[in-house]
Amino acid sequence: MNIRATRCFLLTCTAIAALSPLSAAAQGLPPDATALQTIVLKGKRVKAGDIVNTPLASQTTEEEIEKKQVQSIEDLGRSLEPGVNYSRGTTNSLNIRGLEGNRVATVIDGVPLTYLQDTARSTAGGAESFDFFALTSVDVVRGADSSRIGDGGLGGALVLRTLEPEDLIGEGRDWGGKVGTGYDSMDNSWYGGAAVAKRVENTSALFLGSYKTGHERDNKGDVGGNGATRTEPNPADYDQHNLLFKLRQDTELGHVFGLTAERFRFEKDTDLRRDQTLTGNYRPGNHSNGQLNERDRVSLDYFYEAPSSDGLIDAAEATLYWQRQLRQDSQDSIRWTSVPGVYKRWNDIEESGFGFNGFFDSGFETGGVSHVLTFGTDIFISRAEQYSAGVDSCPASPPYTGVYGACGNLHTNQADMPDVDSKRMSFYVQDRMSFGDSGFTLTPALRYDWFDHDPQATAAYLGNAMKPDTPPGSSGDAWSPKLLAEYELSDTFTLFGQWAMGFRSPTASELYMTFGAPGTYLRTGNPYLEPETSNGFDVGARFGDSDFGGSLTFFYTRYKNFIENRNLTAAEQIARGIDPSAGYMFVQTPVNVSRAEIYGIELAAHKRFDNGFNMRAGLAYARGTNLETDQLLASVPPLKGIIGVGYETEAWGVDLLWTGVEGVDDQSAASFKAPGYGIFDLTGWWEPEQVKGLRIQAGVYNLFDRTYYDALNTKDYTTITAANEEYYSEPGRTFRISLTQRF
Repeated sequence: MNIRATRCFLLTCTAIAALSPLSAAAQGLPPDATALQTIVLKGKRVKAGDIVNTPLASQTTEEEIEKKQVQSIEDLGRSLEPGVNYSRGTTNSLNIRGLEGNRVATVIDGVPLTYLQDTARSTAGGAESFDFFALTSVDVVRGADSSRIGDGGLGGALVLRTLEPEDLIGEGRDWGGKVGTGYDSMDNSWYGGAAVAKRVENTSALFLGSYKTGHERDNKGDVGGNGATRTEPNPADYDQHNLLFKLRQDTELGHVFGLTAERFRFEKDTDLRRDQTLTGNYRPGNHSNGQLNERDRVSLDYFYEAPSSDGLIDAAEATLYWQRQLRQDSQDSIRWTSVPGVYKRWNDIEESGFGFNGFFDSGFETGGVSHVLTFGTDIFISRAEQYSAGVDSCPASPPYTGVYGACGNLHTNQADMPDVDSKRMSFYVQDRMSFGDSGFTLTPALRYDWFDHDPQATAAYLGNAMKPDTPPGSSGDAWSPKLLAEYELSDTFTLFGQWAMGFRSPTASELYMTFGAPGTYLRTGNPYLEPETSNGFDVGARFGDSDFGGSLTFFYTRYKNFIENRNLTAAEQIARGIDPSAGYMFVQTPVNVSRAEIYGIELAAHKRFDNGFNMRAGLAYARGTNLETDQLLASVPPLKGIIGVGYETEAWGVDLLWTGVEGVDDQSAASFKAPGYGIFDLTGWWEPEQVKGLRIQAGVYNLFDRTYYDALNTKDYTTITAANEEYYSEPGRTFRISLTQRF
């Protein structure tokens, strides 16, 4: 670590270390004494087969989401999870332990979300297609967990649970609900949502709807107008809709049968004023971009919890689902110099399919050893489709000359990849073994993943300007073992160590995307890609309870066959059947990088005092290297630490949070070296006694209006200069207020 990293590390560690003697002092004990209670996990009780039942997972409840005003993944990483980040640059994805995109999994109600990426048209995202208003818990799993996450979870997973009827229906009642609204000056947005649940005998139902509308995200730029000198954000408008319906039928024997329907839609339009000039190709008022993110799901759900302990199966869950996800980026412009006239594009990438996942737990004893055996499976059969529709003034066929010279690479009304029928299937088994009263628990696990991609030639693909042949299919499999050891030294202190392998299969876009033209450039897929695999080690400790506790984890992971885009040499082009004499400026394709590594440390601690005060601190540090080139991985964020001090009563509370982030290392491949920063957030909540069930939250963020930059959001840009860098800055001082009323 450099000096700035060391300072941030020491400051956060000092705060964490200080919590222990402060706790003892608050209880009238000497500083070296320890007085802890039994560990109490945040959130709901978890079964052995649940994804989050691991010491490498942290759980955040609905109450914490509301108190901290968490409305996005960025809010989660800023206030509660320093190791969680969101990359808004070109990937639009969650980042855990320095991995993002399709290397991090998002799972909602047991259903995995697909990260959609069109490598030809720069369209990416989809794993963020959910609304925090609908969630009852947000859990973060760090690192690969081969027993449950499987394909795509190399960096970890965000595990989401939406509201169930029982979350709204209070004890002794047959109905319940909540409504909420709020305003955020960061993007001048407001939202409103309502949920209601009703129980009739053993049948219950839930209806939820929410809506949010806003504008461009604020920054510290103050130069308006048009052109590259503009530092204010481009004007934008967005709308977000989310609908959720659940029906549950309970039985007296512990079985619950259910139906879930969900729809999410996010739509945004941006006036691209930075690209507009009075004499350029795009003139003021005639150049805009659109984004559309949709997800629809229908599922049949099953839950079981044994009413007694003498049965063969103690708990089980199963989901049979259909899901469709769509990501679209569009452009609506008028050109003036190159290819003059109307220019419109709608670039779609979509995946839809049927899936099934389920598991069951079975507990038994053999020779003084208690076992919880878990068997599970995940199956998904899908079709991925990509298409670019458009309108422009290009001639119907070459030659393209003069003002129409750019038409040689303005392909549209074509598919850049074939439709791809995919099948994924996995099976896993784990055995959580507790050895009597020794406090020692051993959990071996084994997972098998298999995938098959079958490209289908379509008229839209065969009409591609490159006239590609139908590429070959791609398939593969992997065995991923895990071994977790836990030793409970006392009721409040546990040591753990884990070795786990991870796996990610290549995506349809990486395998089959083709876009380009002779005389310009060529981006082509690689149907011979090998799956990515990981081999990771975690060692750490967890201690305490909800009043005083924390965790410490060291991790090291080696990766094999990392998939990265690279320009091919002439010899490599010939080997791929590409003629170098065609005059391409470059030929780019995904290739496997033989070796990479990421290692780091994660710390967290919290303390609640009897007088109402509380403290918390956290730190996340990771360093990643491409071992072939010895270059740092730009997707690994710099060290981040948080320190919070708060005060709570039964009716109100306030919290002051400091977030400190190290500057980008000088050896980083990023072109812009984002400097380090420290910002303060002041938040509070109030539950007036006069109005039962009402909660009011408010906060001022970046309290001292500091100019700062997020390294993940600037890593993909190569044109940042001192004159325009404030365009890429984060918001200055903003405020947020929200109200939630429960019935």
